[in-house]
Amino acid sequence: MSVHPESLLAMAASTVPSRIFLKPLCFLLILLFLGFCSSLLHPSVANSVYEHRNHTAISAFRVVNRRSLLECPNLNPYLQVNVSKTSDLADEEFVTVTVSGVLHPAHSDWVAMISPSHASVKSCPLSEAFYLQTGDTSHLPLLCHYPVKAQFVSNDPDYLSCRKQECKKYNNTECVVKSCSGSVTFHVINIRTDIEFVFFAAGFETPCILRRSDPINFANANQPLYGHISSIDSSGTSMRLTWVSGDKGPQQVQYGDGKSETSQVSTFSQADMCSSLVPSPAKDFGWHDPGYIHSAVMTGLQPSSKFSYRYGSNSVGWSKQIDFRTPSAGGSNELKFLAYGDMGKAPLDASTEHYIQIQSVGLTLTRRVPFDLVKARFGLKTLPGSISVVKAMTQEIDNGNVDSIFHIGDISYATGFLVEWDYFLNLITPLASRVSYMTAIGNHERDYINSGSVYITPDSGGECGVPYETYFPMPTPAKDKPWYSIEQGPVHFTVMSTEHDWSFNSEQYNWMKMDMASVDRSKTPWLIFTGHRPMYTSSGGLLNVDGRFAQEVEPLLLQSKVDLVLFGHVHNYERTCSVFQSRCLAMPAKDANGTDTYDHSNYKAPVQAVIGMAGFKLDGFQKNETWSLSKMMKFGYLRVHATKEDMKLEFVEADTRKVGDSFRIIKR
Repeated sequence: MSVHPESLLAMAASTVPSRIFLKPLCFLLILLFLGFCSSLLHPSVANSVYEHRNHTAISAFRVVNRRSLLECPNLNPYLQVNVSKTSDLADEEFVTVTVSGVLHPAHSDWVAMISPSHASVKSCPLSEAFYLQTGDTSHLPLLCHYPVKAQFVSNDPDYLSCRKQECKKYNNTECVVKSCSGSVTFHVINIRTDIEFVFFAAGFETPCILRRSDPINFANANQPLYGHISSIDSSGTSMRLTWVSGDKGPQQVQYGDGKSETSQVSTFSQADMCSSLVPSPAKDFGWHDPGYIHSAVMTGLQPSSKFSYRYGSNSVGWSKQIDFRTPSAGGSNELKFLAYGDMGKAPLDASTEHYIQIQSVGLTLTRRVPFDLVKARFGLKTLPGSISVVKAMTQEIDNGNVDSIFHIGDISYATGFLVEWDYFLNLITPLASRVSYMTAIGNHERDYINSGSVYITPDSGGECGVPYETYFPMPTPAKDKPWYSIEQGPVHFTVMSTEHDWSFNSEQYNWMKMDMASVDRSKTPWLIFTGHRPMYTSSGGLLNVDGRFAQEVEPLLLQSKVDLVLFGHVHNYERTCSVFQSRCLAMPAKDANGTDTYDHSNYKAPVQAVIGMAGFKLDGFQKNETWSLSKMMKFGYLRVHATKEDMKLEFVEADTRKVGDSFRIIKR
């Protein structure tokens, strides 16, 4: 085996003798630490690895900050890292990073994108305790700041074979030192802070630094970006626009026929993040400056109508002109909406990222390149979940079939790695900038130890709902009370938080009871109840369903004659009979087209559906339950068309656009 100088030290550190001595010591320290934490924290925290295994995807890159970092010997004078763009990056573009002067290319060579550029990629051994919260307790390396994304240079098919050779030293006319090079392409968006590319040897397991690029700035770090709209009430005449900028000065939204509104500006800091005995990712190594979040309300609109807007200012720049559609006014005759949970985001390049999604390896995607051509190029049958779902729903909006969207929890899966919010907002811009994008909070936005959440798992990574509520301001009663109701068309939506106290006589329980009791069914005949964690699922796992939740809240749903209940959290699609306390009180009949039809003229119980299949991952089914009528393990979304007499619902498979399940709820 040839030993290249770039990874000589790292390879030495990973030899059998060193592992014999180091691993038992590290394992002992981990056990001691876990025992110490377990004596101080609730058992569900110490055992949170099971929650992570059920609801996240653990990869070597995701926990790269836990690894013991080694300094590579600087024995190669030829090594260089060059980037295709060295300054003034656009708001979104692909840059090519070329590593040259490599004497012995290896499978384990990789390049990381770091931001801010001054972030420390030195060894931070004490970070191992911080990463207890990631759900992985094995002995893994420790960088002081987590990389935004990374790629193995072997993604370039010519790298390991050294097809791109260059002679670095001659002896007379004979080349005596040849070097190799490889290039990888990164999808870069404007995250306001300078970025830098770092070349590592020895993989994610025992990484050591070989070379760093020069810092690269964005052309306009203050550029207004990622605008998304939401409803503030049930009138359909006012819409809130929220966007991100590196500048804290007030900006404007210009819309309609010469109207303008000035933004209110907010932000959050590391001090706003939650932490515990073990510092959280959000508080420590996962922090990234969010810039400033601007919000302005467009008023004087007409429901179910098209308008255009742009946002920004003359001093920092303007967004492009964007067309959007207002939702139906509450009490009107018709509503078309999409609903889903648990989306997250997949990379638009071949990178490994925090919480990488299924099918994302080997992709280079951009909205400027047709998705189908990309799919063919990489020989893929399906795109990564979130990309496939966004693509399909964008087409729905293009066709004029959508009035609004409801995303019911587990939004970005940033979980304390704050730059991930920017990438998620960039992903959903084709949707959220054009129709009302309403959200509910999930465990990966809110839950943290001793923070007031019902469940004290560290699933938010220390965010504790702060970034979520800042990026997605909903018409809630107050901060950290993320429940609200809204009416669109013939539907009344009651949106609750499964992560906040819902027990009998709690503030949220009393609000739900009052809200649903106040619905005027002659105006909005349909009552839809939404939250994140489900009451019913055929998927295994103790943490998927909390029996106390159903025990406390399900009677309220029956009492209020809720027509449809939508939950996420479990990553699949499942539909029930008219169910109460795990018993079918009524079964749907087949209509003339063979579609399951629930007749709520003779109401018995709510229909419940799990719709957590929007992209993060897919969960299987372990049980056969009598109340379960349809189960799908596909990425997709729920498409709903409601009139005052009929509500037609379809589960759409994102990649094929086929309807995997359909049902109706009618009132005569």
